[in-house]
Amino acid sequence: MKLLCESVNLSDYLQETEEIDFDHLVIREQTALWAHRSLPELDLVKEIFEFVRDKIAHSRDIQSPRITRKASEVLVFKEGICYAKSNLLAALLRSFGIPAGFCYQRLTIGDEPETGYCIHALNAVYLSSLQKWIRLDSRGNKEGVNAQFSTEEEKLAFPVREQYDEVDYPTIYVNPNPKTMQCLKDNTDGLDMYFHHLPTEI
Repeated sequence: MKLLCESVNLSDYLQETEEIDFDHLVIREQTALWAHRSLPELDLVKEIFEFVRDKIAHSRDIQSPRITRKASEVLVFKEGICYAKSNLLAALLRSFGIPAGFCYQRLTIGDEPETGYCIHALNAVYLSSLQKWIRLDSRGNKEGVNAQFSTEEEKLAFPVREQYDEVDYPTIYVNPNPKTMQCLKDNTDGLDMYFHHLPTEI
């Protein structure tokens, strides 16, 4: 699939926002652990991606009712759903001057359409060394989910099943989708939110 950038300016994908608060102390303390190692770009992006994928739990997987939204919150509590984890991945990458955006899929909540639909968030990152965007899904691996860092063939968490009316949106957005952020603001029980209140379209 050909990816489409919402903005032609890479600098737009480096902005700090309320949710992508990479100047927060806890974010700066985490990035310092990578900064002193002077890793090549590809190695750095891979390590940051795998950190968010593996060290930050998906709230549904651990059956947690906690809702996190800002990148700093996700890092402090070490959990979040895909909307929150994508904020953290974007914040960590942007803190290093690596452009990062947001991408979305429309997926069934369960295995079948009867379970309903939700919007799933992932990230796109611009690799200057390769002069290309790649998509990364830091949702968190489990049985049946095996997202990996790859600069060639995408290895995302969920293959889109068009026969179930699932959709893979091609746009790389500068900021998180407002509906997803409002969802995190409006709810107080993460498990109830996950099964009943996630947005179904972007």
